[in-house]
Amino acid sequence: MKDRDKDATRRRGEKAHAQEPRAVAARYDRRRRKIVVDLANGCVFAFPPALAEGLGEASDAQLAAVEVLGLGSGLRWDKLDVDLHIPSPLAGVFGTKARLACQGGAAKSPAKAAAACANGAKGGRPRKADVPAP
Repeated sequence: MKDRDKDATRRRGEKAHAQEPRAVAARYDRRRRKIVVDLANGCVFAFPPALAEGLGEASDAQLAAVEVLGLGSGLRWDKLDVDLHIPSPLAGVFGTKARLACQGGAAKSPAKAAAACANGAKGGRPRKADVPAP
């Protein structure tokens, strides 16, 4: 990697560190069945593990093994092989694009759920063609 590339990467990292929310601690609250994240700005964020891909079926002991990654940019459950980037759950995103596509549109039937999943895997609903007004 060239020096200018390294400098650009470092600047992007510093910018992200200054602008993105960072975790300083994380724990599993067994009584409330929530993952609780303390942020560097003093805020506290909690969410039910069932929302996050890979955590819904985890035991209390597995959920309690949460770690804060690096400079607080993410959470890690090593034995479950699950990582969450801190800004994602704060924005309501708890899984991969493919998993979220399969959850599409509050499916009520197996056929609708399968269609939503297949459509999401293709990139979602096609855009309407720009048609000039008559």
